[in-house]
Amino acid sequence: MTLNNMTENLSIHTKNILGLQLPTDPRWVDLASISIEAILTDHAYCEQKAALTCISYIQRYSDRKELVEALSPIVTEEWGHFRAVLAELNKRELALGKQRKDEYVNQLLIFQHKGGHIEDRLLDQLLTMALIEARSCERFKRLSEGLEDAYLRKFYRKFMESEAGHYTLFITLAELYIPKTKVRARWKEWLTHEIEIMKQIEIRGDRIH
Repeated sequence: MTLNNMTENLSIHTKNILGLQLPTDPRWVDLASISIEAILTDHAYCEQKAALTCISYIQRYSDRKELVEALSPIVTEEWGHFRAVLAELNKRELALGKQRKDEYVNQLLIFQHKGGHIEDRLLDQLLTMALIEARSCERFKRLSEGLEDAYLRKFYRKFMESEAGHYTLFITLAELYIPKTKVRARWKEWLTHEIEIMKQIEIRGDRIH
């Protein structure tokens, strides 16, 4: 089965496979709206890190042709997103602040398999990215519906649609190299683990995650 066929097949079941188990606290949007400069800054760095992570995977798994071909355009897209957010900051005469610690992502990284078989490491790296993209998609949806600024609502609607395609792609890649039953079982473990992370981390309006 080709990567394109797998993507189409998976998208039909996206709701059941990729559904996050715990929605974002509604208070998050209210906090984010207080400091648009802070949330745009964090968003910019999230896009930058996504591009750099995809580059690192291309370098690490250069022998996996499908992964290289699938992630190469994502690098371009994520960097384009970084530039779009930076342009929005500039348009509003706001500054790109310092990069902040991402406790959410750091907690996800702790859950990854670090040793063992290379396929286990690859699986967890792809699922980590899928989960980050899924949560980003959910957060962008919140912003697209909850911000008072009409322009920013449309701005984040576009990002929401993009992230939806991204997290599906990472699951698709995992299923290309690893048995589907194993991917689905591990994905359920990741979703369960994410619930605990979401319960523990502080609700902050200056963070995308």
